[in-house]
Amino acid sequence: MSRRRWGVLIALGVVGLTGCVGKPVERFTLEVDLPAEFRFIGGANYGPATGETCTLPRRRGKRPERKIFIARYKPMAERVSVELPLTEVIEGCPTVLRSVDFRTYAKWGPRDSDVGGDNSSFSIRDYSDSDGPGMPETRVQELHRRCQWRFRTAGPQHAIIKALTCSAFGLASQPQEQRAGVAVQRDQLSGKTLRATFVLTGEEAPYFDDRWVAVPGGWKRCKGKSFEDLYAFCDGNTTDFKPITMPDGRICDVYPSCN
Repeated sequence: MSRRRWGVLIALGVVGLTGCVGKPVERFTLEVDLPAEFRFIGGANYGPATGETCTLPRRRGKRPERKIFIARYKPMAERVSVELPLTEVIEGCPTVLRSVDFRTYAKWGPRDSDVGGDNSSFSIRDYSDSDGPGMPETRVQELHRRCQWRFRTAGPQHAIIKALTCSAFGLASQPQEQRAGVAVQRDQLSGKTLRATFVLTGEEAPYFDDRWVAVPGGWKRCKGKSFEDLYAFCDGNTTDFKPITMPDGRICDVYPSCN
């Protein structure tokens, strides 16, 4: 994993990040670890601080309460780093960072259309929770999100295409099956690092249930009612299959080995 601090393309909703007059703005470092051929469009979302009665104007286009940061595709794994304020005064309204979200994209083939995507987010809470995740002594809080390619067929040639599915963010210390979202405590972030890591598993799986049968070398596509049946549920028939078209154009019986 590259340790260099990548020059993030960041489009801030306002020029300059300012807090209350005379009070230093509290910030933290958000690091995002991406697998090769991943990119994202991220958003830091601000809302009125607790106890404030001000409201932010509704409008189309410009959204000063949302700060966008973008990471481009890279041929190798990459660490993206950006400094984010925890508080900011937006048009006279004291606000705090409420959440961070990502629209993640990844390439699974050479064509422009060979791309999958998924959404994710985590919230920032403004109260201390004794049961919540504490900041480690390393001053780096790690969140992990596991992503996986899921394959299916499309069109009259039953061509393989893929979709990216990712689990919710969870603490790195949590077992995968227990990760169902997490809220980070704001009072623990100032001057520290929050690291969000996307992990891509090497094992693919069918996108739909009851349409594939596991065999040596991968999976076979159930025939359904006929070769022309685009839905083709197995429905208990695990002996009749149909050929599939691989991303490179080969006609095969088994995905991904093409046995």
